[in-house]
Amino acid sequence: MRIFSSLVAATIAALIGHTLAVPIIVHPGSANNLVITSHDTISEAKSTSKPAAAHSAAESEELSISVYNNFNSDRVNVYVTGLDSNGEIVLLTPGGNWYTPPRNSEATVPEQITEGIAIPIGAYGTTTSITLPTYVSSGRVWVADGELSFFTVLAATGVLSLVEPSAVDPYDPSADVNWGFVELTTDSRGITVNLSYVDFIGLPLGIEVQGSDGTQTALGVTTNALSSICDALTAQSYSDGRPWSELCMIDNSGNILRVISPYNYINLFPTAFDSYWMDYVSQSWSMYETTTLTFDTQTSAGLVDCTVQDGVFNCAGDNRGYSQPAARDIFGCNDGPFAIEATDNDVHRAIVPRLCAAINRSTLLLSGGNMQPSLDASCYYTISPTNYYTKIVHQYEADGKGYAFPYDDVTPDGAPNASGLLYDPNPTLLTITVGGPMS
Repeated sequence: MRIFSSLVAATIAALIGHTLAVPIIVHPGSANNLVITSHDTISEAKSTSKPAAAHSAAESEELSISVYNNFNSDRVNVYVTGLDSNGEIVLLTPGGNWYTPPRNSEATVPEQITEGIAIPIGAYGTTTSITLPTYVSSGRVWVADGELSFFTVLAATGVLSLVEPSAVDPYDPSADVNWGFVELTTDSRGITVNLSYVDFIGLPLGIEVQGSDGTQTALGVTTNALSSICDALTAQSYSDGRPWSELCMIDNSGNILRVISPYNYINLFPTAFDSYWMDYVSQSWSMYETTTLTFDTQTSAGLVDCTVQDGVFNCAGDNRGYSQPAARDIFGCNDGPFAIEATDNDVHRAIVPRLCAAINRSTLLLSGGNMQPSLDASCYYTISPTNYYTKIVHQYEADGKGYAFPYDDVTPDGAPNASGLLYDPNPTLLTITVGGPMS
């Protein structure tokens, strides 16, 4: 992988007369440095007192996984995590059995899993077969150029949680490892497997499912996508002075490890992008004081008309309105006016993704933007400000598939969406390609 020089970027920025944000350098720590959030943990569905155990392959149906190494490294490892049918945390061992971490009643601080759970795959150009012995929910297949560290922690309520590597925390014990994952759930209804860049882009991965619905693929980002994306983000930082280039994370040698989303960057630096969307949102809310914005809910609610009154977007049949969102609200689509509450009705649940998608893609002020969604992908990200992370990520996806913000699948009826999700009711093989699509 090409090396990105922070020193060179900073020197060039000084020469042209302004300070350019540079990539974040990671400094991996120990268990004491873990910042535990809901994004980096998976918790058992219920509290149990069962000791560590290996599960029999006869308990449920198996899933065959084929891992093809298209990455020029001979130290690639696979890890599989999830919940079994009893709601317990399980991790796959190289022998093909599930390992259930023990429940140490004193483990109120994270304890590292020392059981052998790294599954090495073959060298460049080879294929390695892995079998999941039973159904698994909330599953992840992790692929790493090196070794990852997993921990367990016991809550005061007795619920055991698996603390997973964080893509965002620069002090995470696995911070200097290049890794990625695909998410999957298998059950009697089949397999659902997902490729997403909503949180970050790491080691390039692609997925293919073979089954009764034929062959489905999501190719993922290209082989050299990380360096290309960081180059493009750096160019955007030069253009508008925003910290796009700081979305890139590098090691001490300048090797690019991953690119995090603006939402996660704001979680690290809360004031970042503070005023980025302010003028655009203000203009949009002003425009729709005198113009009707219509949403096609693509549900039984049909077309819903909205206008701004007293600074709040109000929509017919919606149980509540939408105040002007901040940058964090827009990039994440789940905070501020875009947070969905249990009491929200179906109209509200349909408007949130469509309004947030329109802002991320900067289509509200375009000709035809008063109907959402209606414009095709050629109109997305065509004016500033816009979500340049999403725009640039899609430029380096081999087939345009893979979410880059939470509602990236919002499209007009009949149009292709950017989802990296595959489903088959009777899967026979899941293939994961490591290192970018095969040429």
